[in-house]
Amino acid sequence: MNVSTSEKILDVAESLVVAGGYNGFSYADISDAVGIRKASIHHHFPTKAELVEVLLDRYVQRAVSGLKALGEQVTNPAKQLEAYLGYWQSCILDASQPFCVCAMLASEMQMLPEEVAAHVRAHFRNLAIWVRSVLEAGVEQGLFSLSAPPEQEAEILIASVHGAMLSARALGKPDVFSAIVSPQLARLMTPR
Repeated sequence: MNVSTSEKILDVAESLVVAGGYNGFSYADISDAVGIRKASIHHHFPTKAELVEVLLDRYVQRAVSGLKALGEQVTNPAKQLEAYLGYWQSCILDASQPFCVCAMLASEMQMLPEEVAAHVRAHFRNLAIWVRSVLEAGVEQGLFSLSAPPEQEAEILIASVHGAMLSARALGKPDVFSAIVSPQLARLMTPR
């Protein structure tokens, strides 16, 4: 498959955002990695904010599509959460995507251009809606027992997942991710 220049730019930008955040890369970094002039990058993406907006559109669309496909392939809510957590566990273990792009950018929210921050917030809203719906379905099926309202439990799980990513990265120990999130899933599945 022939990858377009704009896709190469987006791929490199995504890896740079994961590595160092919004302020951790420049067009010079992309230019070096892709092997094109900075002017060519500006031709495709006139500003860094526009580049990251397009990157986030692509990232969020992949996440939404992935969660939708997961729901179509796996009907058991507990298995859906296990698959979601397993996805991140695999990405962290094999370093294919060791951190969520939106989580990295969320750590810089006060410094992001508003149009970029809006995309980050949209991703977290979408994720919270999906997790909440999975939890509600699990409660209806008798698979989960929640100690707080589904909205709050969804936020707790999301914070645990992203915090576990951060801890695994900070400690340089990918297995820390599972050590943090597995008890959260077990807690949800424990009858009260």
